[in-house]
Amino acid sequence: MSFSSFPQASSAFPQASSAFPQASCAHPLSPYGWDADWEAEFSPYAEQGLLPGRVVRVDRGQADVFTADGLIRADTALVTPHDPLRVICTGDWAAVEPAGDPQLIRALLPRRTAFVRSTSSQRSEGQILAANVDHAVIAVSLAVELDLGRIERFLALAWESGAQPLVVLTKADLVPDSTGLAYLVEDVETTAPGVQVLAVSSQTGEGLDVLAALVTGGTSVLLGVSGAGKSTLANTLLGADVMEVQAARDVDGKGRHTTTTRNLLALPGGGVLIDTPGLRGVGLWDSEAGVGQVFSEIAELAQQCRFHDCGHGSEPGCAVLAAIEDGSLPERRLESWRKLMRENQRIVAKTDARLRQEMLRGWKQMSAEGRVNGAAKRGGRVR
Repeated sequence: MSFSSFPQASSAFPQASSAFPQASCAHPLSPYGWDADWEAEFSPYAEQGLLPGRVVRVDRGQADVFTADGLIRADTALVTPHDPLRVICTGDWAAVEPAGDPQLIRALLPRRTAFVRSTSSQRSEGQILAANVDHAVIAVSLAVELDLGRIERFLALAWESGAQPLVVLTKADLVPDSTGLAYLVEDVETTAPGVQVLAVSSQTGEGLDVLAALVTGGTSVLLGVSGAGKSTLANTLLGADVMEVQAARDVDGKGRHTTTTRNLLALPGGGVLIDTPGLRGVGLWDSEAGVGQVFSEIAELAQQCRFHDCGHGSEPGCAVLAAIEDGSLPERRLESWRKLMRENQRIVAKTDARLRQEMLRGWKQMSAEGRVNGAAKRGGRVR
């Protein structure tokens, strides 16, 4: 999407939704989620003459930021730390200089939530996908066989982020009968305790009014693999063909990455939507709490185990294994829980090891500097 294709505030942005705590009357940023809490958080920067703005896209060291003066292109050089989890991303609230070419982002406000996954690199780094998100909308295509394990991964990341997950089964019109569709919804509901599951169709309009009502107010992020129908869903919610759409392959339902950057857009009914590129990998990132939330029934059963540190393997008196035996807990759920817990433990172990190495390098550097300084005091003699 080009910079100029973002709608301007004068005509495209709705009045602030009641879901946001009200900021000062008729604030131009209210449609983007500006509220009284953000206003209070920003007050030290306001005293410095800086402008508040919400990041709608980041690309190659610059960001498109919506401010009270409209959409601007700002430089991110001053807020680009070495920590990949602190780099600026779509959804951030920023303090921007009021003038300049380009204008500079001076600081970011503390995030309320952050959606993070692990990268595919060998450095055990996390990648932040979206910030200050209220609803994580996980799009899953019904044009292909359901991958319940992948849904559980997305849910774990969503719960860990602090956002409320919502699973949207797209392309419901491709399921030949209502009974079959009901079974698919039920399968996902079993996989997603505490999460609403909604079947929708952009072709027939099924479920779209419910989805539009759910995302009204707050910030929603669209997540899913390529071909899940995210861009079509975004266009439907936006009421215009804003996002480019390409057909998925018939053989496997996969699509090309028609969305290449994360974009934040105002919804006509209130609230904002962040559309993301299709995710090939959904690696966990320090998501033990999120995994526990996805498999809450296992956590509840574990409280009844004889041993408080039961590993649910072969221990006597294991309530989880008893549930497997009587059929009340599907064995697939236990295996999936084990897999995600092992993966998360590996990520945490690698991250801790990386941090230890960084600390060790820091200590060595300080020690070397101390020896040099000591030598200078002794007239150049290094001990």
